[in-house]
Amino acid sequence: MFYQTTIKTEREGFYELTEKVNDFVQKSGITEGICVIYTPHTTAAVTINENADATVQADLLLGLRKAFPFWQDFRHSEGNSPAHLKASAIGSSVTVIIHEGHLLLGTWQGIYLCEFDGPRERQCYVKIIAG
Repeated sequence: MFYQTTIKTEREGFYELTEKVNDFVQKSGITEGICVIYTPHTTAAVTINENADATVQADLLLGLRKAFPFWQDFRHSEGNSPAHLKASAIGSSVTVIIHEGHLLLGTWQGIYLCEFDGPRERQCYVKIIAG
Protein backbone atom coordinates (compact mmCIF):
# COMPACT_ATOMS: atom_id res chain seq x y z
CA MET A 1 0.00 0.00 0.00
CA PHE A 2 1.22 3.49 -0.86
CA TYR A 3 0.18 6.72 0.85
CA GLN A 4 1.22 10.33 0.59
CA THR A 5 0.85 13.29 2.92
CA THR A 6 1.75 16.96 2.63
CA ILE A 7 3.17 18.93 5.53
CA LYS A 8 3.25 22.73 5.45
CA THR A 9 6.20 23.85 7.50
CA GLU A 10 6.61 27.32 8.93
CA ARG A 11 10.24 27.21 10.01
CA GLU A 12 13.09 24.91 10.86
CA GLY A 13 11.76 22.29 13.23
CA PHE A 14 10.33 18.84 13.81
CA TYR A 15 6.82 18.04 12.58
CA GLU A 16 5.30 14.89 14.04
CA LEU A 17 3.95 12.31 11.60
CA THR A 18 3.21 9.45 14.00
CA GLU A 19 -0.57 9.77 14.09
CA LYS A 20 -0.83 10.18 10.32
CA VAL A 21 1.38 7.12 9.70
CA ASN A 22 -0.65 5.11 12.25
CA ASP A 23 -3.80 6.08 10.32
CA PHE A 24 -2.23 4.78 7.11
CA VAL A 25 -1.31 1.49 8.82
CA GLN A 26 -4.89 1.07 10.06
CA LYS A 27 -6.29 1.95 6.63
CA SER A 28 -4.01 -0.60 4.95
CA GLY A 29 -5.35 -3.50 7.01
CA ILE A 30 -1.85 -4.97 7.16
CA THR A 31 -1.17 -6.55 10.53
CA GLU A 32 2.40 -7.83 10.02
CA GLY A 33 5.00 -6.14 7.88
CA ILE A 34 7.07 -3.01 7.54
CA CYS A 35 6.36 0.65 7.01
CA VAL A 36 8.81 2.93 5.20
CA ILE A 37 8.44 6.69 5.62
CA TYR A 38 10.38 8.72 3.04
CA THR A 39 10.67 12.39 2.07
CA PRO A 40 12.02 13.35 -1.38
CA HIS A 41 13.58 16.67 -0.34
CA THR A 42 17.24 17.65 -0.03
CA THR A 43 16.77 20.04 2.90
CA ALA A 44 14.35 17.93 4.93
CA ALA A 45 14.71 14.56 6.64
CA VAL A 46 12.76 11.90 8.53
CA THR A 47 13.70 10.58 11.96
CA ILE A 48 12.39 8.72 14.98
CA ASN A 49 12.97 10.31 18.35
CA GLU A 50 11.29 11.19 21.65
CA ASN A 51 7.80 12.61 21.42
CA ALA A 52 7.03 12.99 25.15
CA ASP A 53 9.13 16.09 25.81
CA ALA A 54 9.31 18.89 23.23
CA THR A 55 12.62 20.08 24.66
CA VAL A 56 14.24 17.04 23.04
CA GLN A 57 13.43 18.42 19.57
CA ALA A 58 14.72 21.85 20.63
CA ASP A 59 17.95 20.25 21.85
CA LEU A 60 18.32 18.27 18.62
CA LEU A 61 17.97 21.46 16.58
CA LEU A 62 20.47 23.23 18.82
CA GLY A 63 22.97 20.40 18.40
CA LEU A 64 22.47 20.28 14.63
CA ARG A 65 22.92 24.06 14.35
CA LYS A 66 26.19 23.82 16.26
CA ALA A 67 27.36 20.78 14.26
CA PHE A 68 26.46 22.38 10.91
CA PRO A 69 26.86 26.18 11.13
CA PHE A 70 26.86 28.51 8.16
CA TRP A 71 30.34 29.18 6.77
CA GLN A 72 31.25 31.96 4.37
CA ASP A 73 33.24 29.37 2.37
CA PHE A 74 30.09 27.54 1.23
CA ARG A 75 29.62 27.80 -2.52
CA HIS A 76 25.93 26.83 -2.88
CA SER A 77 24.27 30.02 -4.10
CA GLU A 78 20.98 29.54 -2.23
CA GLY A 79 22.74 29.98 1.10
CA ASN A 80 21.19 26.88 2.67
CA SER A 81 24.16 24.52 2.74
CA PRO A 82 23.67 23.84 6.48
CA ALA A 83 20.16 22.58 5.67
CA HIS A 84 21.58 20.18 3.10
CA LEU A 85 24.19 18.94 5.58
CA LYS A 86 21.60 18.39 8.33
CA ALA A 87 19.28 16.51 5.95
CA SER A 88 22.12 14.28 4.78
CA ALA A 89 23.19 13.53 8.34
CA ILE A 90 19.67 12.60 9.51
CA GLY A 91 18.54 10.80 6.34
CA SER A 92 15.53 10.79 4.07
CA SER A 93 13.71 7.72 5.43
CA VAL A 94 12.98 5.45 8.37
CA THR A 95 11.60 1.91 8.51
CA VAL A 96 9.27 0.73 11.27
CA ILE A 97 8.05 -2.82 11.92
CA ILE A 98 4.30 -3.39 11.93
CA HIS A 99 3.24 -6.03 14.46
CA GLU A 100 -0.34 -6.99 15.31
CA GLY A 101 -1.60 -4.04 13.26
CA HIS A 102 0.47 -1.38 15.04
CA LEU A 103 3.73 0.42 14.49
CA LEU A 104 6.34 -1.14 16.75
CA LEU A 105 7.60 2.09 18.29
CA GLY A 106 9.07 2.51 21.75
CA THR A 107 7.04 4.13 24.52
CA TRP A 108 8.53 7.58 23.96
CA GLN A 109 9.15 7.38 20.21
CA GLY A 110 7.52 9.42 17.48
CA ILE A 111 8.12 9.81 13.75
CA TYR A 112 9.11 13.27 12.57
CA LEU A 113 9.62 15.21 9.39
CA CYS A 114 12.66 17.41 10.04
CA GLU A 115 12.45 20.77 8.30
CA PHE A 116 15.81 22.47 7.90
CA ASP A 117 14.92 25.16 5.34
CA GLY A 118 11.29 26.28 5.83
CA PRO A 119 8.80 27.53 5.22
CA ARG A 120 8.02 24.89 2.65
CA GLU A 121 5.37 22.44 1.52
CA ARG A 122 6.87 18.99 2.03
CA GLN A 123 5.81 15.59 0.79
CA CYS A 124 6.14 12.38 2.75
CA TYR A 125 5.55 9.03 1.15
CA VAL A 126 4.59 5.96 3.17
CA LYS A 127 4.96 2.44 1.82
CA ILE A 128 3.39 -0.36 3.84
CA ILE A 129 4.42 -3.89 2.92
CA ALA A 130 2.94 -7.09 4.31
CA GLY A 131 5.38 -9.70 5.45
